Amino acid sequence: MMSNQAKCGKHSKLHSKLEYRAGVKMKSVFEEIAKKSGDSEFFIEIPNGYKPGKTKYIIITGTVISGIGKGAFSSSLGFLLQKHGFVVESVKFDGYLNLDAGTMNPFRHGEVFVMDDGTEADMDFGTYERFLDKNLSGSNYLTGGRVFSKILKREREGAYLGRDVQFIPHVTGEVKYFFRSLAMEKKPDFILIEVGGTVGDIENSYFIEAMRQLSYEEGRENVCFINLTYILEPESLGEQKTKASQLGIKRLMSTGIQPDIIVCRAKNLITEKAMEKMSVYSNVPKEMVIDCHNLKTIYEIPVWLEKQKLDQKVLERLGCKPKERIDLDEWKDYIERIEQPKREIIVAIAGKYTGLKDSYASILKAVEHSGAYWKTGVKLKWIETTNIDEKNVKDALSGVCGLIVPGGFGARGTEGKIACVRYARENKIPYLGLCFGLQMAVIEFARDVCGLEKSNSTEIDPKTPHPVIDILPDQKKIHGLGGTMRLGGQDVHIIEDTLAYRLYEKPLVRERFRHRFEVNPEYHKILQKNGLIFSGWSAKEKNIVQIIELKDHPFFVATQFHPEFTSRPLNPNPIYREFIKACIEQND
Repeated sequence: MMSNQAKCGKHSKLHSKLEYRAGVKMKSVFEEIAKKSGDSEFFIEIPNGYKPGKTKYIIITGTVISGIGKGAFSSSLGFLLQKHGFVVESVKFDGYLNLDAGTMNPFRHGEVFVMDDGTEADMDFGTYERFLDKNLSGSNYLTGGRVFSKILKREREGAYLGRDVQFIPHVTGEVKYFFRSLAMEKKPDFILIEVGGTVGDIENSYFIEAMRQLSYEEGRENVCFINLTYILEPESLGEQKTKASQLGIKRLMSTGIQPDIIVCRAKNLITEKAMEKMSVYSNVPKEMVIDCHNLKTIYEIPVWLEKQKLDQKVLERLGCKPKERIDLDEWKDYIERIEQPKREIIVAIAGKYTGLKDSYASILKAVEHSGAYWKTGVKLKWIETTNIDEKNVKDALSGVCGLIVPGGFGARGTEGKIACVRYARENKIPYLGLCFGLQMAVIEFARDVCGLEKSNSTEIDPKTPHPVIDILPDQKKIHGLGGTMRLGGQDVHIIEDTLAYRLYEKPLVRERFRHRFEVNPEYHKILQKNGLIFSGWSAKEKNIVQIIELKDHPFFVATQFHPEFTSRPLNPNPIYREFIKACIEQND
């Protein structure tokens, strides 16, 4: 793979110098003002060996409203740049003061996505990993809490040499150092930076200032600003209105940032009139105003952007030579399998966060990947388990050919989940349990097959006479919540001659975890004696069960890990893939 410098060779002479936007050449900022002296107003700290220009930065902001798909857009652009042969890293900044997303309520913030290194991140990281088909890490994730935590720690250590610590230069300097460190660590050609929220939010104002400074220091030939804005279309008017977008762009420009590209989001195709208005009021040439209206699936976005040559425009803006044609045939085939399935099946998801589907975002995508693999559309039936019991469970699961019980915490809705598991086991409905879903399956099996009445998890009932699910030994002395669970990638040993082994076709796999509780080792023997198969174990701690399954059942598998986090559009996780296959066979 050619390096960014090779592809952008005609601009290599600029790498040692930076320029003002007006084009006035400066002496090397990194030689003149990267001083740790308390006298420098710049107070720039640069990673050893860092050189401007080796990595280009693409900064993506949003205006009008949040939640307009900056993550999907950023992932799609990164996907296209990878198709041109460049190395891409995606980053997101979230302005909240949490250190990470681990303690956030799914109802407020959606799914917590777990990366391989154990970082609990915003759900956009799932989109990044799926589109880029690569594992990211904590080096790609920045929050306001992380920035201020580091600064306050350094202040207590006296690292600022007696200076009063301020937003400028210290906070903005810390932000810039984070990205330059990533550039040194991963050595990408491009870093795509998604700014969470919208321009004008107090919590990201210092970050946007840091991005302005980054452009000033790196040189405008090395930084591209893209703004996603939402074009309103009130039903009462029947036309697209751009005023809110214009004001949002003006707000961005008032921070000293001139966007290079405007991406217009809307329900319908953006009209020529609306695009012309956005061009005039944002000082952006009309050819750099891009339409990104609602499409049938998120996977169509890269194809639609490539059709408008957005990837080429970004590369040319940054002085890099794009390929004449990139190969999207395999991706287009995937889209066709999603949009034109040969059959449709119904699968139930029995959880307690069903009021916000984003709580299960990665599960939905993993099901989608596997459905496309088998050219099958998967319709989901949502079951709120708080309202389920033995009397109505049959009606709740009527017409489904598979059941998923996802992760969760706390006692609410657990008896409903157990009732669903029992019905699936007894009526031979394919079952997939995920983390908490494994624990519910063990409790149900202990009660109804082993005869251990009132079996439970100590999380739900600390006084249960049969704690078949108990807290992990290394968790018993931990009192805090944030970042204290068993988190991230762990090796799982798969037992031969089991369904799990047939799925993975190898004895050792790596999957991602997020839990505190386990199958209590004191009950291993009685559970196994009565027919529960432990087909996956921790490769590190030999007595921790990671996968359970049943014989004489179309598909009954539960995992302590979350296989949805490692599923990819063109490479579904094998557990989801074969679960959906079993559901298809059940339907037939």
